[in-house]
Amino acid sequence: MNTYIGVDLGTSGAKFLLVAADGRILAENTQTYPVSYPQSGWSEQDPADWYAAALRGIAALLEGQDKAAVRGISFGGQMHGLVALDGEDNVIRPAILWNDGRTAAETAYLNEQVGRKQLSSYTGNIAFAGFTAPKILWLRDNEPQNFSRIAKIMLPKDYLAYRLSGSFCTDFSDASGMLLLDVKNRCWSAEMCAICGISERQLPKLYESYEAVGTLRRDVAAELGLSPAVKVVAGAGDNAAAAVGTGVVGEGGCNVSLGTSGTLFVSSKKYCEDKVNALHSFCHADGGWHLMGCILSAASCNAWWSDKILRTADYAAEQAGLEGQMGKNEVFFLPYLMGERSPHNDVNARGAFIGMRPDTARGQMTLAVLEGVAFALRDCLEAARANGARIGRTKLCGGGAKSPLWRKIAANVLGIPVDIPQTEQGPSYGAAMLAMVGCGEYPSVQAAAGAVVRVRESVLPDPAVAALYNGRYEVFRKLYPALKGVFPDLRAEK
Repeated sequence: MNTYIGVDLGTSGAKFLLVAADGRILAENTQTYPVSYPQSGWSEQDPADWYAAALRGIAALLEGQDKAAVRGISFGGQMHGLVALDGEDNVIRPAILWNDGRTAAETAYLNEQVGRKQLSSYTGNIAFAGFTAPKILWLRDNEPQNFSRIAKIMLPKDYLAYRLSGSFCTDFSDASGMLLLDVKNRCWSAEMCAICGISERQLPKLYESYEAVGTLRRDVAAELGLSPAVKVVAGAGDNAAAAVGTGVVGEGGCNVSLGTSGTLFVSSKKYCEDKVNALHSFCHADGGWHLMGCILSAASCNAWWSDKILRTADYAAEQAGLEGQMGKNEVFFLPYLMGERSPHNDVNARGAFIGMRPDTARGQMTLAVLEGVAFALRDCLEAARANGARIGRTKLCGGGAKSPLWRKIAANVLGIPVDIPQTEQGPSYGAAMLAMVGCGEYPSVQAAAGAVVRVRESVLPDPAVAALYNGRYEVFRKLYPALKGVFPDLRAEK
């Protein structure tokens, strides 16, 4: 049986899956790499670390497997990161990542001087600090020598595709998050290129996520022991890939991802633009479009709380016995550790605990962290509903979805059934499915999803608990407006 490799190029590491054509996961591997925080609010990585991790990860993935059966490889990747290469294909500087907050001035310029209405007419979206276009402006204004050297601009996963195949490419879903793509018409925006001082020659060729962009370079294929005929398929931004991996394709599907960041993703066959710009209007990996709300800190909030504050890696033990307190917690947590995107678009926002008393216990604060992330995702859900989306249930994936408690919190805070896919490897599984389509294993992304995606369990909201959480949510939604004016004063300038 033919097999396919799916790569999830994440922030803290890359996950690799070897998937059979019938959807069975035959092998998996994870490789980690560092993140650099050179200044407060900055976040960078060395693209060479991604490529080295890919070679290690694919080699480890294929140990003991039939390498001759591998037909294709594709990617789900962290979005928005700026990877700039010079004319000799050297990386000019470390990649500026999706959660980097240095571009407040550039984002304000785009939204206020160019104007939100104009940006929406060019791209379907307004500027957010994490998007690629503000990073390009920052590079132009702060590192002009580096800016002048740029020959190629690409996104993180596309750097892997380039190194593996030699194809300078991207896909529509990932390109949607650059603020350089005319999302409605699926082409580069000449107006945005002019604003950023770049030309379309510096931007990659655009593909649908399921299209092959080339084959493995002969030297790479030889190093990995694969055929040079193995196809490299464009892939998708991590959230679109996760949606494919959970079967959220076509009209009206919904997926919530509890990864490092958190997203609420609503698929559509038609283009839909959020008129108040609380959500992103992006292309989907199935050839359609989607609305997406993104919170910058999700499972990373629990990792921060457990690893850095409580100094424990036993997440399950910390969450044990907390189910009975759902909806009754008086402590609130604002999950804005890296600022926030949807729906507030505020790089100055910060995390906060509110409501502690002398008898507040450790468990209440742990519960508040999980609830705060769920409340922030509820903000995104309400924004989607305000745009006419009818969301009756959702898939749930990502590392946070492995927590039984968090699954129940999500179902009750969102007030809808939560379906857990058979595999929780959303982006990497979706990437493998895109590789299948690109190699002709299935005629469409929808056909692939219908053939291989299965629901393992469903978590239903408890009406009484959901009612309690509705009341708690009404309190939560008042907290950000109350603190918004204070957040800029907390920012430490270095």
